[in-house]
Amino acid sequence: MAETMKFPGWHGTTIIGVKKNGQVAIVGDGQVTLGQTVIKGSARKVRRISPGGFDVVCGFAGSTADAFTLLERLEAKLEASPGQLARASVELAKDWRMDKYLRNLEAMLIVTDGNDLLVITGAGDVLEPEHDIAAIGSGGNFALAAARALDGSDLSAEQVARRALEIAAEICVYTNGNVTVEVIDA
Repeated sequence: MAETMKFPGWHGTTIIGVKKNGQVAIVGDGQVTLGQTVIKGSARKVRRISPGGFDVVCGFAGSTADAFTLLERLEAKLEASPGQLARASVELAKDWRMDKYLRNLEAMLIVTDGNDLLVITGAGDVLEPEHDIAAIGSGGNFALAAARALDGSDLSAEQVARRALEIAAEICVYTNGNVTVEVIDA
């Protein structure tokens, strides 16, 4: 019987969000890999969207096409519920879980409007992280641990998030130090 080659999948994302002292910073690395090969080192996985003049910062991990589909859907939900990030996120998560097409999307999002910091998953979850720190992707656990250790310092939200991502990049082979940073005030 012939063995079937399984597509190795896309890896290579670390996104971290840190909420501290009235600011939220979301930082993402730029590496995308296919199997053991780095395809791109400068991908931009953190974006600011402004549906109806309402600023939201989003970071995504997973398949790029899937993440862009979700970002477009989130934008539409925010246009329908301006200024209500939590409500729009819950509506997106419901659609994501119930819709046959969306259910197959492989991505996760960290989103913030400066007040709420949320993780949205394809399992229908909208999570508000403990300790005001959220991390997703291949190096997410490394970045989360580093940020939790740095959280009690005098560093700003951006400094904590940047340093945590640097530490993750030193440990996780699917994470690099080419970062995109977006900061939003409460």
